[in-house]
Amino acid sequence: QVQLVESGGGAVQPGGSLRLSCAASGFTLGYYAIGWFRQAPGKEREGVSCIDKSGNNTYYADSVAGRFTASRDNAKSTVYLQMNNLKPEDTAVYYCATDFGAACTVAAGRPVADFVISWGQGTQVTVSA
Repeated sequence: QVQLVESGGGAVQPGGSLRLSCAASGFTLGYYAIGWFRQAPGKEREGVSCIDKSGNNTYYADSVAGRFTASRDNAKSTVYLQMNNLKPEDTAVYYCATDFGAACTVAAGRPVADFVISWGQGTQVTVSA
């Protein structure tokens, strides 16, 4: 069974850091690009970052560029999203997902959800003073 499971969310103060993990099972994560998305209350889901299967190409939404870093350890079937200098507007449920492509599907630097086949269950990130 194909499964993606996010972890690492939590509550932090502005300026803090969190590292999200996305663990895969049921398929070989190393063959595929993985995207990160988030959805804040009352807002549409938005693409945040994507890392291709090799890890050599990463993409970031303008709102997180320079603060978030995607990485992967294919041997551990895990993708990470390091989030630094967190802001209240980063508060959202964060999801990892894949469309089972080797390269990221992006538009204007953001991963595109239209072709996503498998989603994780999400992990809550809350940034507040």
